[in-house]
Amino acid sequence: MHFVRWELRLMLWCCELVSLAWCYTVHISGDEGVRTAVAGEERGARHLLTSQYDVHVHGRNCSHKRKRKSEWDMEVLSLFGGSGLKCHRAHSALFPVGGLLPGPPLRCKVPNSREFYFSQGGLFLSETRCWRQNRLLELDMLCDVLTGKGLIVKPISIHWRLGQGPFSQARLQKLLEKATQSDSGIVSRKRRSINSSPQFKPPMYQVSVAENKPAGTQVVVLKAVDMDEGEAGRLEYFIEALFDSRSNNLFAVDPVSGAVSTVEVLDRETKDTHVFRVTAVDHGTPRRTAMATLTVTISDTNDHNPVFEQQDYKESIRENLEIGYEVLTVRATDGDAPVNGNILYNVLNSNGSNEVFEIDSRSGVIRTKGLVDREEVEAYMLLVEANDQGHDPGPRSATATVYIVVEDDNDNAPQFSEKRYVVQVPEDMTPNTEILQVTATDQDRGSNAVVHFSIMSGNTRGQFYIDAQTGKMDLVSHLDYEANKEYTLRIRAQDGGRPPLSNISGLVTVQVLDVNDNAPIFVSTPFQATVLENVPLGYSIIHIQAVDADSGENSRLEYRLTETTPNFPFAINNSTGWIVVAAELDRESVDFYNFGVEARDHGYPVMSSSASISMTILDVNDNNPEFTQKAYYMRLNEDAAVGTSVVTVSAVDQDINSVVTYQISSGNTRNRFSITSQSGGGLITLALPLDYKLERQYILTVTASDGTLFDTAKVFVNVTDANTHRPVFQSSHYTVNINEDRPVGTTVVVISATDEDTGENARITYIMDDSIPQFDINPDTGAVTTQMELDYEDQVSYTLAITARDNGIPQKSDTTYLEILVNDVNDNSPRFLRDHYMGSVMEDVPVFTSVVQVSAIDRDSGLNGRVFYTFQGGEDGDGDFIIESTSGIVRTLRRLDRENVPVYSLQAFAVDKGVPALKTAVNIQVTILDVNDNPPVFERDEFDIMVEENSPIGLVVAHISATDPDEGSNAQIMYQIVEGNIPEVFQLDIFSGELISLIDLDYELQSEYVIVVQATSAPLVSRATVHIKLIDKNDNMPVLKNFQIIFNNYVTDTSSSFPTGVIGRIPAHDPDVSDQLNYSFEVGNELNLVLLNQSTGEIQLSQALDNNRPLEASMRISVSESNPSLFLRPQLLLFALFPAPVCPLRVIVPTESVSSYLGDTALLRCEVSGDPTPLIRWQKNREDLPLSFQPESRLAVLPSGSLQVSRVQPPDSATYRCLADNPGSTRTGTDAELRVLPEPYIVHFITQITAEVRSQHSELEL
Repeated sequence: MHFVRWELRLMLWCCELVSLAWCYTVHISGDEGVRTAVAGEERGARHLLTSQYDVHVHGRNCSHKRKRKSEWDMEVLSLFGGSGLKCHRAHSALFPVGGLLPGPPLRCKVPNSREFYFSQGGLFLSETRCWRQNRLLELDMLCDVLTGKGLIVKPISIHWRLGQGPFSQARLQKLLEKATQSDSGIVSRKRRSINSSPQFKPPMYQVSVAENKPAGTQVVVLKAVDMDEGEAGRLEYFIEALFDSRSNNLFAVDPVSGAVSTVEVLDRETKDTHVFRVTAVDHGTPRRTAMATLTVTISDTNDHNPVFEQQDYKESIRENLEIGYEVLTVRATDGDAPVNGNILYNVLNSNGSNEVFEIDSRSGVIRTKGLVDREEVEAYMLLVEANDQGHDPGPRSATATVYIVVEDDNDNAPQFSEKRYVVQVPEDMTPNTEILQVTATDQDRGSNAVVHFSIMSGNTRGQFYIDAQTGKMDLVSHLDYEANKEYTLRIRAQDGGRPPLSNISGLVTVQVLDVNDNAPIFVSTPFQATVLENVPLGYSIIHIQAVDADSGENSRLEYRLTETTPNFPFAINNSTGWIVVAAELDRESVDFYNFGVEARDHGYPVMSSSASISMTILDVNDNNPEFTQKAYYMRLNEDAAVGTSVVTVSAVDQDINSVVTYQISSGNTRNRFSITSQSGGGLITLALPLDYKLERQYILTVTASDGTLFDTAKVFVNVTDANTHRPVFQSSHYTVNINEDRPVGTTVVVISATDEDTGENARITYIMDDSIPQFDINPDTGAVTTQMELDYEDQVSYTLAITARDNGIPQKSDTTYLEILVNDVNDNSPRFLRDHYMGSVMEDVPVFTSVVQVSAIDRDSGLNGRVFYTFQGGEDGDGDFIIESTSGIVRTLRRLDRENVPVYSLQAFAVDKGVPALKTAVNIQVTILDVNDNPPVFERDEFDIMVEENSPIGLVVAHISATDPDEGSNAQIMYQIVEGNIPEVFQLDIFSGELISLIDLDYELQSEYVIVVQATSAPLVSRATVHIKLIDKNDNMPVLKNFQIIFNNYVTDTSSSFPTGVIGRIPAHDPDVSDQLNYSFEVGNELNLVLLNQSTGEIQLSQALDNNRPLEASMRISVSESNPSLFLRPQLLLFALFPAPVCPLRVIVPTESVSSYLGDTALLRCEVSGDPTPLIRWQKNREDLPLSFQPESRLAVLPSGSLQVSRVQPPDSATYRCLADNPGSTRTGTDAELRVLPEPYIVHFITQITAEVRSQHSELEL
């Protein structure tokens, strides 16, 4: 117990010791047993242990509040005895530590020093160490010890100081004072962390480095400041990427110097901003850290060429487009920043045929500026250049090739190679022989250039056929020059366009060449004639007539008589065929002649025919022959064969031996009939074929003559029709057009064929050879009508084979082909390839960036099927987007902002160019992707946070939060304190924004903290000011020292100086601003000599003291708060003196603390009273100071008597005395000590008041 009491005295002494400089607190844990060593000696070393007992010792200027737990469980001061130099060899034991710990150690280690280590229960040196006086070596030790009856393992942390020297009070005082200058010590300065944290200046780094710099390029040097010394002040730097782990591979920091440099070559286009959490860690115990942010922005160099969306663009356009038509849009992007990516477009080969196109230099839209004609140029190749206009190091460019193919429009009709084709065809040419090829060309291409031929007119008998594809013309039936010598055919050439174009100007003249294919034919054979024997010479007896169906020389005949005898009495005119009397006749000599006649043409080869002539010589008579019938009526089919007997007419001559001969004297058109005398009658026979179409009735006049006299009769021959002709279509190929929207039953065309026959032979029936369900033909009229709805998109044309058959026996027919072209009607709306479209785009993309492409098709053709795209009538995002009319590419038209509109719902239309136009809508959803373009936003610029003082350390006093309109990693916010946190009072969690207190908050020391917090979403920041206002708690006792009241009562017969009013108030105060003090006397004032206001503490003297009796009284005053547990009981000494008539001097220098840092101004006030008025002067270190105020001096006595010390400096630390003199040589003075401390500590005036009163009667020191 003696040992322990000694140590307690030592502790009390320590408190008294340190009160000379600062307030120190020694903590000794009270839960240890009696045997715990507070001070002891082990192997030549004596030890002072602290922080085991929990005894609180307070002295003047000492805080009464319980301090928070030390960083260590124990602190030990060990001193080796001896006055000379003392050394320990390497690996020697210094002393065992087990006796100093609360239990046997299981294991121990020295974490922060390589000079010491724990082994076999003792502390050992790693290397030889010599100890020096007045110098302490510090180390930390961590041990696991067994404590309690249950042998519980408890970790213990010990801070050890080792040194050499005597274990005396003076020595310990010196060491303790030195320890107070360390950040870690046995006794700790109030509110002083053992190891202060480093601080970054500035707390946020924002730097820029150009891309493509070589690896190892220095970016920035990080600098943190740590006020500690030694290992505790040695910093190590670390950086860690906050948002993108890739950044860790691109930058490195020198852990010692803090220099950040590149590890690899940087590429801005891969990542343009890198954000790191920077950490500075000291090597103190415990290790303290500071954090900052480093934002590295990669500046751009023009290292990227523009890149086209496609290297080769291919587009098809139709010819004859209007000028200004948008063909397509080329688009190039540049990975560089906008200053190096301002792309302009240009067509490099814009001359020549390419002049019909131009390009918008900004948007890349290629338009027509002239007419495009496929027949002139079928394809174009444009070389487009994109130039980025860069400056560092210079502009870059790229090219793309645009291939534009011109699609054909059917704008050219077929053209015949000749205006008129003339062909000569012999009439004997074999059928199915090609006679001619018609050619026509069309400058269009594809189906628009495919030419079909057909005969429009002139082929009445269907003797010619033209191949629709090749234009070859064939003879399909025999020609007969004698029937038709020339044919003129009109040919149509029609292309395959939609709609087709035709040319009907083609003419073909077929000239039939005569062939000598007909022998002369005598109109009657044999010829019989009679002649009177008395006719004169040259008398024409009979006209021998032959016909030749040929023409020209082939039909020119020459006659001669055959089978004649010499001196033959008859001759024939070889041109006309008349037989005349060439010699006198003599019936009596020869009454009958029988000879022949030959008719010969002039063709090649020569053709001839012969006939016999019977010539009877008649006598002259006087009776006329008479027909038995004056009229004969006969019917003869037109197909009757030549030589067919028609009728036999008969006449009777009354003359004896008269011979009647018969002759057709008139009505024998085209010499179709002949008559011969036969058996006394005249037999009429068919000499040439009949043709019902040419002549349907013949009225023949037949003359019966006896040589002189004659008689006539009429023969009516009615020609009946025969089915000799087949029906004939005017053309072998018909083409008609019909709109696809025509209703069922619409007449498409009426097909008509002609038949030269009559009656049933000419009645035609029309049929379709193939069953095509869409059409039907009326068998009687040939009207072709629709049976079903037509659809151009299903089938654009139909070809019907139509046959016309007559009703003759046998039936004859002709076939033609009807091509029905279906005209497109705008009956199909455009159809999009998808039901809806989705696209996405970054919000910071430049204007005209491609977002998505829509595509629609229209089954119609031509303008009806030509689709363009528009937002008109739909939704274009309030003008933020535009759609290219031809390509369907949706592009941005303005800058986008995801925070305003994150998703656009657009509606576009595909519209065709039909009349009326049809359109279809489609929905397009465009998602705007976020970029970090919005800084965090605090709810307010300034915050007020109320925190109760004495809140536990580590308390979350507030949650600082900001919002970021961005999303994802772009909205991740880091928080930090950038101003007002020196020294470090608060800590702000970088991610959660929790504001944590790091020290005890004491309202009486500082009632408000103002810090500036920063929210960072790299590289964007926002700041707010936070006012942390402490709420005062009743945690301080009232402060009052013992004080004295001394008064002199000077009494005369006429007057008294006894004070009757308030002479002052009890000098008590409470640091807690909210407390109300109550004052009362506990003992010593039973006579009520002093009157006390219990609320204000004001004091008055009782009238009972107004006498001449000296008095001294001791009273105890109680000062309490509203909380009765906190009160003081100082002593009051009351002196009543009987002074001389001279009023004493009074000099008061109030004790006060001035919040003035090094370099500020301090004011020492001095209050002097006396009668007469005394003179005031000041001394510094017993040397007089100038009396008058001198502004140029840093030490000046002001007119009020106070001493002003300007720009406080360390030499100003001194003792100042305020002196007062009066004419009676009375002097009094008061000393004040000024101590100047370095920033940021407060300058304290620790004043020791000494009042001296010299008079005739007494002297008092307080």
